[in-house]
Amino acid sequence: RAISKLAQVGKVKYCITQNVDGLHRRAGLGREHHAALHGCAFTEKCHRCDTEYFRDKDVGGMSFRPTGKFCELCDGKLHDTLLDWEDALPEQDLKRAEYECDRSDLVICLGTSLRIEPVGSLPLRAKRFVIINLQETPKDTDAAMIIKASVDDVMDSLMEALGYRGWKEETPPPIQRVWTPSSSPRKP
Repeated sequence: RAISKLAQVGKVKYCITQNVDGLHRRAGLGREHHAALHGCAFTEKCHRCDTEYFRDKDVGGMSFRPTGKFCELCDGKLHDTLLDWEDALPEQDLKRAEYECDRSDLVICLGTSLRIEPVGSLPLRAKRFVIINLQETPKDTDAAMIIKASVDDVMDSLMEALGYRGWKEETPPPIQRVWTPSSSPRKP
């Protein structure tokens, strides 16, 4: 929710996640503001027009298998978006993540081991990056700063320091249920 709030007020430009739990979407972060590099257990995608549908329940499946549903826009078959270990990262999301890191003054890495590649090396593309994590990472020596603390505690302190008191009580923006990549206002 902190990331969503910071994106809402223009302090966060883009979010790259390896999480597959859909929490960014549930917190109101629009899909145009984040790359879901390992897919999402709650998202179905049309194989024809790439429109994504975010659901309340796990859509089942892994490795881009058909879900049995069809796209409301073009009637194409929908499939899951969850990657299996041998699957390639989604090309469009990876390119956008690389683009956003390349133009970033600062990347903040929250609670990640930075061990899974190629995502673990994305922060190296930015001018500077900060790691907030309780454990050591292979990228610690390259980081501008390392904060060994709970992500929740650091984000609470950051939000307070930025003057966003009461942000946890605010109603998050509505969940973006349908998204088509071409509708994204910021494409590389």
